[in-house]
Amino acid sequence: MTESAAVKTHCPYCSLQCGMAISRKGRAGIEIGAWDEFPVNQGAMCRKGWTSGELRGSRERLTQPLVRDCATGELRGASWDEALDLVAAQLTSLQAAHGKDAVAVFGGGGLTNEKSYQLGKFARVALGTSQIDYNGRWCMSSAASAGNQAFGVDRGLPFPLADIEQTDVVVLVGSNLAETMPPAARHLDRLRERGGKVVVIDPRLTSTAERADLFLQPVPGTDLALGLGVLHLLDAQGAIDEEYVAARTTGFDAVRRSVASWWPERVERTTGIATDELRALVDLLAEADRVTVLTARGAEQHAQGTATVLAWINVALALGMPGKAYAGYGCLTGQGNGQGGREHGQKADQLPGYRMIDDPAARAHVASVWGVAPESLPGKGKSAYELLESLGDGGGPKALLVFGSNIVVSAPHATHVTKRLESLDLLVVCDIVMSETAALADVVLPVTQWAEESGTMTNLEGRVILRQRAITPPAGVRSDLDVIAGLAARLDSPIEFSVEPEEIFAELGRASAGGKADYAGITYERIAAEKGVFWPCPTPDHPGTPRMFTETFATPDGRARFLVQEFVGAAEQPDASYPVHLTTGRVLAQYQSGAQTRRIKGLTDEGAFVEMHPMLADRIGAHDGAPVVVRTRRGEMKAPARVVTTIRPDTVFVPFHWVGANRLTNDALDPSSRMPEFKVCAAEVLV
Repeated sequence: MTESAAVKTHCPYCSLQCGMAISRKGRAGIEIGAWDEFPVNQGAMCRKGWTSGELRGSRERLTQPLVRDCATGELRGASWDEALDLVAAQLTSLQAAHGKDAVAVFGGGGLTNEKSYQLGKFARVALGTSQIDYNGRWCMSSAASAGNQAFGVDRGLPFPLADIEQTDVVVLVGSNLAETMPPAARHLDRLRERGGKVVVIDPRLTSTAERADLFLQPVPGTDLALGLGVLHLLDAQGAIDEEYVAARTTGFDAVRRSVASWWPERVERTTGIATDELRALVDLLAEADRVTVLTARGAEQHAQGTATVLAWINVALALGMPGKAYAGYGCLTGQGNGQGGREHGQKADQLPGYRMIDDPAARAHVASVWGVAPESLPGKGKSAYELLESLGDGGGPKALLVFGSNIVVSAPHATHVTKRLESLDLLVVCDIVMSETAALADVVLPVTQWAEESGTMTNLEGRVILRQRAITPPAGVRSDLDVIAGLAARLDSPIEFSVEPEEIFAELGRASAGGKADYAGITYERIAAEKGVFWPCPTPDHPGTPRMFTETFATPDGRARFLVQEFVGAAEQPDASYPVHLTTGRVLAQYQSGAQTRRIKGLTDEGAFVEMHPMLADRIGAHDGAPVVVRTRRGEMKAPARVVTTIRPDTVFVPFHWVGANRLTNDALDPSSRMPEFKVCAAEVLV
């Protein structure tokens, strides 16, 4: 690449996958510029996108494999051959002694589609293990589970994000869109400019809520009860689209009966939402021609996360919105490849194309593409948290290979999970920096970052986009694809593993053909020419599918499912010892575990904090900026207090980008999605 050339590619962070242009700057640096023509962000980016090139050339960048010295216990430099030979030998030995499932693989929602695909293939063919899952299980798995149950398919947004500008009312349940993906907030502004209404449901008055025409501030963990109450009132007011319900859905009569007891006063006692506020929301929905309901992690990261999403899908279906132009239900995916990352095989229960691993036809199809016998493929493994909990002296796998995840910071009940990692016979981590998880590893492998490699991602809309390699990786660094191929060869894999992204993507297309997430008609050339292609796209002449459900749903009978939901409440309720609700979330300048963003100078203007209401601060004697301790039944953390009037008096908020927050969170799991209850637990705050 010449000094003046610019490569059009995409941001390394959230699921918007904003378009950007990258140019070389000096000997090692890169300069980020706008790509105005890319439709998702139209040249706009947040602080994280504009500063994303600063890790290039950073002294914190890993550029040599590291191996833990048996004598000193310290990590030392090693050659690639030494590191990979060591890993392969130990994996072989552990599997010979304890069986194939003695080795586990943990992936990430930031991996490209090609890496996600190869990782699932590597686990099941080269290793022969069933034990593979990924951190996307902690992102939007509850919405995925709900989408599959209600619509027959999981695509976070079944329409382009810009469609919300044309709706009449958008309801954001548990989303702080303005901070988590700022370029998307312009759609809310444009909606309001044309007379539409924005509703925000959140325990905190966030910068997104400041854009709202109606803001509801429920008790954490009660979004499900609120959804039940909304549907009760819609039915009572005669606002159900009976014609749509009869023609396009099943199961409504049972749901109608189930919400009959959720009268407004009961909803108020449960959620803290006043009856007049509830009625104001229902009036908006009842009077609108087009309503869009969007959920995010605030509603989904609960032990009843799937049920919560299904309750709000029931609202959208009762209004006749899914499949209607500029209306419906959608989920705001978080991680960069949170959508594509779960479609092609790095989840414990899935094969490429969103096929299920226990489906004989799916196994036969994928095995034929891979060139192996269907019976050689292992079965379903454990979900992410259950896998981590079983590691080492937990009675499960003795070795773990980690790609694209910082488990020590991001896992719930993190102290417990860290002990499990420490008890392993072998921990291997691939990363670009020395993350908290890499620091525990026996072998650390330095891998390429986004600007140094090509590959596809699937953004929150189901738009498959192409990240173009813009600059040569530092000497000593290899792609995750090289790591997978190198280990597979050393493990005497029955098939070869390519390291060429475009070749792998073509194979992914064949493996996904006929599946729910069908990429068979998508090529690198099409993506570049069309600025992304929406799946499903089964053939080269298929236009892709920007909008789903316009005529039918992906269920056997083509009808959407109303499903009865019962409110139970958070797994852990406040009591005399732990009297307040703790909730967690993101802040504008940071991303996920912060492994990258905490190392960028322009983003380090704040650290962890404990947000609380003045009433709570007065009661415990806390002062703004002074340290406080937050304690739960699982651990504690210390951070400065941030005293604000924008949070509920019975709730404290801690951002999860720093070590500490997830030492507090509850590992109670959703029975369907296996999502941990990150978003609410009982806590005590002390000065």
